[in-house]
Amino acid sequence: MFAKILIANRGEIACRVIRTARRMGVRTVAVYSDADAGALHVEMADEAVHIGPSPVGESYLRGDKIVAAALATGAEAIHPGYGFLSENPDFVDQVTAAGLVFIGPSAASIRAMGLKDAAKRLMEKAGVPVVPGYHGEAQEIVLLASKAREIGYPVLIKARAGGGGKGMRRVEHPDDFSEALSGARREAKAAFGDDRVLVEKYVEKPRHIEVQVFGDIFGNVVHLYERDCSAQRRHQKVIEEVPAPGMTPALRKAMTEAAVKAAKAIDYSGAGTIEFIVDASQGLKADRFWFMEMNTRLQVEHPVTEMVTGTDLVEWQLRVASGEKLPKTQSEITLSGHAFEARIYAEDAAKGFLPATGTLHHLKFPDTAPEGASMRIETGVRTGDAISPFYDPMIAKLVVHGKNRQAALEALGIALSQTEIAGSTVNTAFLAALAADADFSAGDVDTGLIGRHQQALTAVPPPSSEIVAAAALAASGAGAQAPTRDPWSSLAGYAHFHAMARRTRLRYGEDDILALVSMRPDGRFQVALDAPYDSALDLRAAPRLARWPGHVTVFSGAVGYSFAVPDPLARADEIAAGADSLRAPMPGLVKLVRAAKGETVIKGQPLLILEAMKMEHTISATHDGTIAEIATEGAQVTDGTVLVRFAEEAHG
Repeated sequence: MFAKILIANRGEIACRVIRTARRMGVRTVAVYSDADAGALHVEMADEAVHIGPSPVGESYLRGDKIVAAALATGAEAIHPGYGFLSENPDFVDQVTAAGLVFIGPSAASIRAMGLKDAAKRLMEKAGVPVVPGYHGEAQEIVLLASKAREIGYPVLIKARAGGGGKGMRRVEHPDDFSEALSGARREAKAAFGDDRVLVEKYVEKPRHIEVQVFGDIFGNVVHLYERDCSAQRRHQKVIEEVPAPGMTPALRKAMTEAAVKAAKAIDYSGAGTIEFIVDASQGLKADRFWFMEMNTRLQVEHPVTEMVTGTDLVEWQLRVASGEKLPKTQSEITLSGHAFEARIYAEDAAKGFLPATGTLHHLKFPDTAPEGASMRIETGVRTGDAISPFYDPMIAKLVVHGKNRQAALEALGIALSQTEIAGSTVNTAFLAALAADADFSAGDVDTGLIGRHQQALTAVPPPSSEIVAAAALAASGAGAQAPTRDPWSSLAGYAHFHAMARRTRLRYGEDDILALVSMRPDGRFQVALDAPYDSALDLRAAPRLARWPGHVTVFSGAVGYSFAVPDPLARADEIAAGADSLRAPMPGLVKLVRAAKGETVIKGQPLLILEAMKMEHTISATHDGTIAEIATEGAQVTDGTVLVRFAEEAHG
């Protein structure tokens, strides 16, 4: 076994690897960028090496700096985690050329599966079923469009080098093919440095089911059952589970055999995942699944597999990479119970799942698992850490295990309702709504489920009068105590024998709220609310809430209602630009400008494309008007930057 390894990653996966390495007596070296100097993974590792500025291209994607750090610290091997350089065969070559061990598959195996088109041709030869489509080298638009017509609409354009929904477009009609292809190519180029695509038949009720495989250098390959990852938004996974709901013995046998066959076809060693698309329009059938791609690394969702199989896949990685045989044979790997993983992101579900930033002023996960279940929290952040625009906005993975699907699903809902996060917009309410969705609860899932139910899943009910009153009561003593103290303690100066009202203002969304807070002789607090709440409430018990600079967040189930507490000394005459401007919904890069100053535009017309988190977001006109100013291509903007300003005469 290795004495010391370097982890070429950050965040929760770096912390995850460190925990297993520590348990095995293996010392760890972390690497970090400027933005991560105070990160949790840096604190947890035995040693840490600074590798550059915050942008990934100058730090976590610099293979030369990472290899140099490993050599300088005496590390014998490099664990890539997932993302970044984990599936880069050139990096594997760099590692091995330096005399180090890459904890993962060979460069040859990664290259064989790295390009979707080549991988599918290889799988066809190996007898693994693949989705009908065009996977060739020619990329002329006329050829691709003709192939799309042959396959039959709707079709899916996919970046051949990519994943995570980047460089992917669904096309319903031939007239839309050209523009969709251009968008997919731009996004693929930005995310992967390769704008080549493949075209496939779009499966009408697709299930995304993948199989965890593991190989060693002695030619042994096993599977650790399937994972269902059909619950997706923007082609990215949200909740994963094991086993797949509705899985039949016939399909499991066919799918796991195909997965093992695929891994053996490329002499695979280490952890990997074979992803399949399954047509669930007539139930799960053994002849209705096709190979999509192979992820030649550990997956984000690997903990659900660990929960149901009683394994530690990171330990397996270290053992296999150090030259040992697989820890278990196929017959020794059993499936027990049911597990879910929910990905908690800093994102605004109601605004199309736009990534969010901010400081995690309050971060609290459940202390214990719900009764009858077990639970894991995988995270790389702590209270006070910032969600940076430079990296993936994941905050944590909440993983639960129960005796069956219903028990695990109930445990997931309870754990989400007990999670408290303030300081950034997060998706906990959306995850809880998805877990409670009738179709999802029944196991009737497919990759379009969230899209079909998106409005209901992302709708947050307005705060009740009780929630507003609690926020007003907490805010009424703003500045009187540190945020960590009892928010009710600041009211101790209230007279107990006569009502002494304290005037408090709050802002929730676009609503300005006026509240009068007083204490009754019996010790209860009374809060009188202005319109639209128009009520007077008596409060005794302190609700779940968090105070942070200029804000109060009140938690109700999985929803966190955040209220701004205006500074009474601040100027009140700043007029918002309102409908006369469009602002950046997040930090990003102005990738493409499609309108010009002085141009008259109509409502809904695309004006520019903003790239953030390697995804493209179209900014469209919210009304008819004339453009007075518009951002320039290549501009780096922050959240709230004015991108488009309309001439004043645009409104009547």
